[in-house]
Amino acid sequence: MKKSCLVIGAGDATGGAIARRFAREGFTTCITRRERHMDQLETLAQAISDEGGQAHPFAVDARDEAATIALFDQIESDIAPLEVVVFNIGANVWFPIGEMTAQTFQKVWEMACFAGFLAGREAARRMEPRGKGTIIFTGATASLRGSAQFAAFASAKAGLRALAQSMARELGPKGVHVAHTVIDGMIDTPWSRETFPDAFKDAGADNILKPDSIAESYWQLHRQPRDAWTHELDLRPWSEKW
Repeated sequence: MKKSCLVIGAGDATGGAIARRFAREGFTTCITRRERHMDQLETLAQAISDEGGQAHPFAVDARDEAATIALFDQIESDIAPLEVVVFNIGANVWFPIGEMTAQTFQKVWEMACFAGFLAGREAARRMEPRGKGTIIFTGATASLRGSAQFAAFASAKAGLRALAQSMARELGPKGVHVAHTVIDGMIDTPWSRETFPDAFKDAGADNILKPDSIAESYWQLHRQPRDAWTHELDLRPWSEKW
């Protein structure tokens, strides 16, 4: 049977690696970002196709309820039933609390928490009647503790974690696996290489999280048998202090 995997927030690092990993297992991958990133999405879709997989790019603002509902409806009706949904939006920003505007705080919450609710709800509406499926929410160190100047990001990611817990308790008995990952450490991305060049200059081959390694853990979460499901998975390089 055809099956699809939706990655919301499929960038050029972690999200893209997750999409490619599931495509290699026969999933038709559906990848989303906002309209301004459509060129990168199409490049990712072509890369998946070149590797022998199938991918469909969608320009969607994940904070838009109507657009999110329409996305899920289109995938279900035109592509394949959704078996996996990954919510991978970051929204990592930092400001001193006295300088943070209400607009910034609200936008971060909408991106990292409210959009996760919309995605999780729509995934549950499709998966629950079938009695199967996997929903994975990407979290961060901030999901567990708020550092200085990270008030917006930490509160949004903590809210996303609580959402995932609630959904796991509700949907687990109905056959739907809900998992939350704590990505605790720097990820090897073009942005982090440019922003923190010294970290990459001194780091060994396994000192920084690799997107492909994260993607492999997501695949293994999906493969878990129902009698041994993981709800929360910490992922960090051996060198990370925690």
